[in-house]
Amino acid sequence: QLQLVESGGGLVQPGGSLRLSCAASGFTLDYYAIGWFRQAPGKEREGVSCISSSGGSTNYADSVKGRFTISRDNAKNTVYLQMNSLKPEDTAVYYCAARRWLCALEYDYWGQGTQVTVSS
Repeated sequence: QLQLVESGGGLVQPGGSLRLSCAASGFTLDYYAIGWFRQAPGKEREGVSCISSSGGSTNYADSVKGRFTISRDNAKNTVYLQMNSLKPEDTAVYYCAARRWLCALEYDYWGQGTQVTVSS
């Protein structure tokens, strides 16, 4: 069974940092691009970042550029999202998703999400 499991969310003060993890089970991430998405209450889901299967291509939403960094460790079958200088508007449920090879709009597999709350 193919599964993605996010972890690392929590409550953090503005200006703080968190590192989210997206771990795969039942398949190897080597052939998959991984996207991170988020959805805040009452808002539509938005793309945050994506990394291609090779790791050679990454992209970021304008709202997180310079603050978030996506990376992957295929040996651990895990993709990370390092989030620095967090703002209250980053509060959302964060999801990772997988699709073959390259970043795109549609993804085949989704995790269950992890809550990130930025508040003082």
